[in-house]
Amino acid sequence: MTAAELSRPLAAGWTVAGVLAHLAFWDLRALTLLKKWRQEGIGPSPIDTDVVNEATRELCNAISPQVAAQLGLAAAAAIDEAIAQLDAPLLAAVETGGTTVHLDRAAHRRLHLGEIEQALLVT
Repeated sequence: MTAAELSRPLAAGWTVAGVLAHLAFWDLRALTLLKKWRQEGIGPSPIDTDVVNEATRELCNAISPQVAAQLGLAAAAAIDEAIAQLDAPLLAAVETGGTTVHLDRAAHRRLHLGEIEQALLVT
């Protein structure tokens, strides 16, 4: 995407690039928790997603559009690879006990990529 497309505004004060940085944040959080859980066992990690999203919106939007896009791609690849490498016992444990990490990363991505696609259709 061009810098202009990445800078296009979305709902609630987000930009396309900001939403890509938002996706990177959540993928990196999941990656960090998987690494921690692999070493220490699965434990609680409560989070108020609405507060986090609200608090990080300005930060995400402030990241340069190209860097936000690169972060989004790199974070997605990293968490996807980490999930693919989970052994069966840890995978099962995360699915049952790691309630703050959703291993199906696609659902969150589809939601926001659909918003981005709609915004880019508007001329």
